[in-house]
Amino acid sequence: MRITSKGQVTIPVEIRERLGLLPDTEVTFEVVGPTVRLQKAPGQSRRGATVVARLRGRGQTRLTTDQILALTRG
Repeated sequence: MRITSKGQVTIPVEIRERLGLLPDTEVTFEVVGPTVRLQKAPGQSRRGATVVARLRGRGQTRLTTDQILALTRG
């Protein structure tokens, strides 16, 4: 594996899946002698909670729930 000119590396999918490293996951780096350790940042909220928080308050409609359901089931 090589580091790009921007200092980026690709973490193999097997490792990302095993450790739950999803897009927007915060990580930390720790230098231990000649090695670098990458870890999930402590206290990070779960991805679903982050997505919901980002979308909260974004809906801008004057339709009632019944009207929305009628449109989606129509």
